[in-house]
Amino acid sequence: MTRFLSESLQAPEPSFRLGLKRLEKANGHPNTDIRFSAEVMQATRSKLHEFGLDGHDTTPAELYQALQARFEADDTRLVRTLRTLAATHVSADADVNDGILSVLKDAVSDTRCYALKSTVLRSMLKKQPPKKILKQLGYRSLDSMLKHESAIQILAAAQLYEAHGWRQRFMEQYKKLSSTDFESRRISIEQPRSQRWQTLAAQAVHDMKHTVVGFKELGAVVILPLPDHAPKGSVTATVALALHALNDVQAGSTFLKLCQVRPDFGVVVQTVALSVPLLSADELDQPVPWHIVQRFYNRMQHVFNAELFEPHIELRDMHWLNVEHIMSTIEPSFHIWKNAEHLGMHYGSSIVSMNLVDAALNYCNHLSFEQQVRQHFQQSLWHELLVRYLQPVTVERSVLAQLQPSFATETIMAGAA
Repeated sequence: MTRFLSESLQAPEPSFRLGLKRLEKANGHPNTDIRFSAEVMQATRSKLHEFGLDGHDTTPAELYQALQARFEADDTRLVRTLRTLAATHVSADADVNDGILSVLKDAVSDTRCYALKSTVLRSMLKKQPPKKILKQLGYRSLDSMLKHESAIQILAAAQLYEAHGWRQRFMEQYKKLSSTDFESRRISIEQPRSQRWQTLAAQAVHDMKHTVVGFKELGAVVILPLPDHAPKGSVTATVALALHALNDVQAGSTFLKLCQVRPDFGVVVQTVALSVPLLSADELDQPVPWHIVQRFYNRMQHVFNAELFEPHIELRDMHWLNVEHIMSTIEPSFHIWKNAEHLGMHYGSSIVSMNLVDAALNYCNHLSFEQQVRQHFQQSLWHELLVRYLQPVTVERSVLAQLQPSFATETIMAGAA
């Protein structure tokens, strides 16, 4: 069973096997890896039947083609559904871009985040003007651009097209931020649609093959409008990746909210903006990405210890979107992709991902069976395994030890007494 996980994850051996042994030992040898492997294999066989395939005689290439064919059909249906929604709820001349924006805003309509104030972001842009974007959007002065354009959208464009040196200098400003520069507000989902943006957005989609730019520290996701020549499958890819970006934003927001009393808060902000925040967990013998903790409490709400986490974090902060479930509520045909994010068929040295995002990227980029990507399946499989090993006391001690060391020590000693 451990071999199944090792080969599916394409993990280096023997370090992976030794790591699992340490996890098992730290948790009292519950055989979590064996039970999880059996569960995944059974779920994969069931999902194959849903796709109309026989797990005993379906080849890897046949499965890959079947997934691509189903994705193509589902994307066509989603485009039609979004156009109908846009025409009904936005305006008669609305297009699929309006539909995408509408369903994403609905997904987080009741969600709040802890994010940088707009006034602070504007001040940071003034200190480090994005001159290339100023020129590309056709403005003569930064003040004029800030008057007519969203600061979040300007930063999105700058992240895409300003030089590495500019981005580095801008990010250095984060180290000077404090908790007073942040506020609680709704997650922002923006889509620049002005004529000035059309060429810039089309070029970004062509050059970088993506339409979603997320900012955890800003509590924002920017969706670039899909050009008319966007490849088939782009609509599904955009919606799915945007939902994942919203999860990243929510997890980053929660982590920043928890860290707001730290003296090095600005450094934490920079870390969250540039990478995935990690939580040290001695019992797991390895750092744990914070969004796994977020998923853990979203799934295990009954073990959330409000006395330890409040007033900094409340249970509602642990919000997490089930991407495939939301996709299926928008277009019911996507129900077949539900609960498949960590499923994949393993045939000797061949691995075929059943993850929706992998299917989208493979389809949009016209990747052959030999070229297919599977990293989203592998990441989901690994994260799901880690969630199974998390225990409330492990998370609580790790959170308190890292963020409030003295309080953690007092709490643990009181519990021992």
